[in-house]
Amino acid sequence: MTVLAVAQAVRMSPRGLQQFFRRVYDTTPMAYLHTVRLAGARQDLTAANPTRGTTVRDVAARWGFPHASRFSARYKKAFAESPSATLRR
Repeated sequence: MTVLAVAQAVRMSPRGLQQFFRRVYDTTPMAYLHTVRLAGARQDLTAANPTRGTTVRDVAARWGFPHASRFSARYKKAFAESPSATLRR
């Protein structure tokens, strides 16, 4: 997903979309998307049952994070715990 694709979908210019996000959310469109994806992954990890085969890699891929190690680093920075710790809780 790119800023251009999102801007076209909502019939705005890329610059207009960026200004909107800066004004309303105080962030960029891509940073907002990243935050939403991490929050969704956290919700899935919290709700998952690791004894039924759910893995961090599965959840990361479902939310668009193809590299589990990069996902883990970003997740830990955002939530101050590893995704595997969240899954175990």
